[in-house]
Amino acid sequence: MESPDRPDAAAMRAYTDELRDMFREIQDRGPELYAQARTVQITETSRDGLVSVTVSARGELVRLDLDPRIYRRPDARHLADVITDTAQRATAKAQQRVLEIFEPVVPRAELQAHLDGDIDAVLEQLANRMEGNG
Repeated sequence: MESPDRPDAAAMRAYTDELRDMFREIQDRGPELYAQARTVQITETSRDGLVSVTVSARGELVRLDLDPRIYRRPDARHLADVITDTAQRATAKAQQRVLEIFEPVVPRAELQAHLDGDIDAVLEQLANRMEGNG
């Protein structure tokens, strides 16, 4: 008799099979997908068009371009905020592109939780899938 607090054996077997299939797919396609992800670069331009930021797949700053017109408005705080906002939008788009690349082999929600460093979500997804709820 199964305990209500423990996942049933069939659900755990199904999850194990799913993990095995996912692992095989990652082994087969992983190097190709990783190579694609490494080449991701996203350029985002500020709403006013004066700041352009390029980031890598990991959100690292690759390039920063400032239009000379920024000197017409010498407001360092505003400029810093515009650069920060533009870089954050570029990073979010880069992350979305990486998710798209790996989506065929890793469930999007799982990879998103890992990229966000959300350990609680990762553990909750794992528990749900072990119980056959995922």
